[in-house]
Amino acid sequence: MATEIIERPVGEIRPGDHAAFSFTTREEQQQVIDPFIRDGLDAGHKVICVSDVHPRHLLDMRARTDAEDLARTGQLCLLHRDTACRTRGRFDPDRMLAVIGGEIALATDQGYDAVRVTADMSWVLDEPGGYPLMLECEASFDEAIAPGTAIMAICQLDESRCPPDQLSALSDTHPLRVTANPEFDDGVLRITRSPDGLRLTGELDAARHPAFLAALTSVNAANTDIHLDFAQVRFLDLGTLSLLITRTAPVGPGRTLILDNLPADVVNLIQTLGWHHFPSISHGRPKRP
Repeated sequence: MATEIIERPVGEIRPGDHAAFSFTTREEQQQVIDPFIRDGLDAGHKVICVSDVHPRHLLDMRARTDAEDLARTGQLCLLHRDTACRTRGRFDPDRMLAVIGGEIALATDQGYDAVRVTADMSWVLDEPGGYPLMLECEASFDEAIAPGTAIMAICQLDESRCPPDQLSALSDTHPLRVTANPEFDDGVLRITRSPDGLRLTGELDAARHPAFLAALTSVNAANTDIHLDFAQVRFLDLGTLSLLITRTAPVGPGRTLILDNLPADVVNLIQTLGWHHFPSISHGRPKRP
């Protein structure tokens, strides 16, 4: 029986959550890990990061003047991967779990009521035998984090460094996936940033056109193509299509909107009219039956 996968915005992470997060770009990584760290520090949680960078260079910490002070007091705990994760130069999951466990125990003694842990362990896959060791580490770590504990953890994975089969297996060890906080969410429509555009969930009707346009305007894609993913859209009014055709100016000159996973009726309508009449939009990935 397949395990049900739950997605949760990073702003809704709560104690007892052990989530997976896979990314493809540094910008995408920052959209999730920055608020995870920032929200934890602002809430008075202890934040543990397995990292090899200076506190002031850690993602969102570049904008904080108190980064070194937070590290000095121990609220922000940076564990260098060479000392926390390696034994005789090789990745040692038992050592890593022991070091993190020690810091979690210390957090209790220090009076913190919650602990946040995050690590990008993609580098382990480059080491001999790294993949099975990562699977072993995830299984052991999951036993330490359960509903009712005061621990929140996000395990990061760079998709570009992981073959699809390994990415799938590693992700399957986490029934919970964390996503970026939505650009817009009113309970009917949720708009979330994706690596190359926007992902839409729910119902997109005339009442939500202004929010949709605002989110589209805010996209700062690195290339000329902006993808809109409609896979999770339950209802899409035809006014949205008119909006995309007549109001593509927000995406900027020379850019193309690529419409992924469009409902079949919308695809059929555009095909009847002819895609060549709409040079600013393009058909992307087809929606799965």
